[in-house]
Amino acid sequence: MSENICENLKRINDEISLALTKSKYNQNVKLCAVSKFHPYTDVLNAIESNQFLFGENRVQEASEKFNVVRDSIQGKNINIELHIIGQLQSNKVKKACEICDCIESVDRTSLVEEIEKQCTKLNKTMKVFLEIHTGEDSKSGFTDLEEVYALCSSFAENKYPHITVCGLMTMAPFTDDEKLIRKSFSTLRELKSELNTKYPSLPITELSMGMSGDYKIAIEEGATIVRIGTAIFGERK
Repeated sequence: MSENICENLKRINDEISLALTKSKYNQNVKLCAVSKFHPYTDVLNAIESNQFLFGENRVQEASEKFNVVRDSIQGKNINIELHIIGQLQSNKVKKACEICDCIESVDRTSLVEEIEKQCTKLNKTMKVFLEIHTGEDSKSGFTDLEEVYALCSSFAENKYPHITVCGLMTMAPFTDDEKLIRKSFSTLRELKSELNTKYPSLPITELSMGMSGDYKIAIEEGATIVRIGTAIFGERK
């Protein structure tokens, strides 16, 4: 299995490089390996293949798994980064803030307020992405852009000093219609451009979009992070 993970990572990184040659946005792309429902041993195998950025959907699973992973790599001078990418309930924010480096799935203002509250207690600064609803099938993400603008104004005024908003995230609709997928990604890219103009003090540089089935299209549309699970780790157990 470890050989498969190594081979899969090599193939995907090669395909990311190829997709970048077709993008006109001159971006760098990071691969976020989505390890949900896969054992900690798979994560360690990926780390051996120089994969250091991981995404998890469920806070409890992420906590248990990455406690073991971090114990396993202690003293090896290896820095891994953990992103929470699944819908986050308010009662899970405390644990999420303790274990992760970035929360990509921020989809409401009340969640921002809870992250600020918990990170204040921890004396920790959390990177976040605002999740934007751009596809019909997605059940999460901001749908009201006025709320997004208001939130970005609050960030620009340093209302949330323990949070750094550094990107946008979306999920494309589950469809074979490439036009719809591309539209979802271009909508996010255009919103980022608009926010960069409107709030130049905010470091909104990342576009997290594209998964195993559509990451090549996402890269062509300007993605800087692609979230890939199945194509790396195989079908979930």
